[in-house]
Amino acid sequence: MSFRMPPEWAPHERTWMAWPGPNVTFSGDDLAASRAAWASVARAVRRFEPVTMVVGPGQAEHARGLLGPGIEVVERELDDAWMRDIGPTFVTDGTRLAAVDWVFNGWGAQDWATWEHDARIARHVADLAGVPVHSSPLVNEGGGIHVDGEGTVLLTETVQLGPERNPGWSRAEVEAEIHARLGTTKAIWLERGLTGDYPPHGYGTLGHVDIVAAFAAPGVVVAHTQPDPSHPDHTLCRENVAMLRAQTDARGRRLEVVEVPAPTAVQDEDGQWADYSYINHYLCNGGVVLCAFDDPRDEQAAEIFRRLHPGRTVELVDARTIFAGGGGIHCITQQQPAVHG
Repeated sequence: MSFRMPPEWAPHERTWMAWPGPNVTFSGDDLAASRAAWASVARAVRRFEPVTMVVGPGQAEHARGLLGPGIEVVERELDDAWMRDIGPTFVTDGTRLAAVDWVFNGWGAQDWATWEHDARIARHVADLAGVPVHSSPLVNEGGGIHVDGEGTVLLTETVQLGPERNPGWSRAEVEAEIHARLGTTKAIWLERGLTGDYPPHGYGTLGHVDIVAAFAAPGVVVAHTQPDPSHPDHTLCRENVAMLRAQTDARGRRLEVVEVPAPTAVQDEDGQWADYSYINHYLCNGGVVLCAFDDPRDEQAAEIFRRLHPGRTVELVDARTIFAGGGGIHCITQQQPAVHG
């Protein structure tokens, strides 16, 4: 049997995270706030499964003090703290586990990013997990893909096809490499990500899909919608929903699209267009760790995810500080699937 990436709702062995260190993304008071936010997510996930936090050299004792008991801490060199993107994508053949190591170049070699150490984190995590590495020549991040476990993958054109990451690669070549690594057979492409994910709106990824759309089950996609017509994402989201509803998955099923309205805030604390999104959630064993924004729509989103995942407990965690750094809860977590060989 060939290797494939299981869906996020499949059983996990553990969750991997990376600890914020002093850099351009996290500095001064922002660093302390970010560490507190990362620790809140780690503790929420730990209620459902083991968590390993990778921290920079010399930071283990301080991290353990904030994280509390029951969370494993290991030291490795880090540049940033977005384990979904710098860590490996785990794949399995049913009995064995392996780790896909994509090429990481700082989300398209953005001028604020550094990635000397982060480009090697996937291999460090694979070594700590005791699994072999499958190297890919594709520049890609874990936040740029989402799979249903049955052959379908969601992608965005501005990530995998953008000149910042893979100049010279055709759509067919990108799809072939993605399918070879993930065990997928059909790619569904969204044109772009949310407005706040691009310059000049801070530390964006240039269009990761995991803030826009994600599989909730085979044949079921949750999609970000922006009800406020003053926000530039209003039309984009409407077009995304229409496109997704016209799609079939790898098994020929017409997609069911569940719309999840954005929080009511249309601007963030810096006055930029907000890309606050409930889509950037994390599924773990028995739980849904869901972004919260101290917003009237937090509970509405939680109820949507309770209906979609009736056997799981929905945990709301304030994600505003995480979004200020350029991502959400899904962006700072990476699942290691459970296998029984």
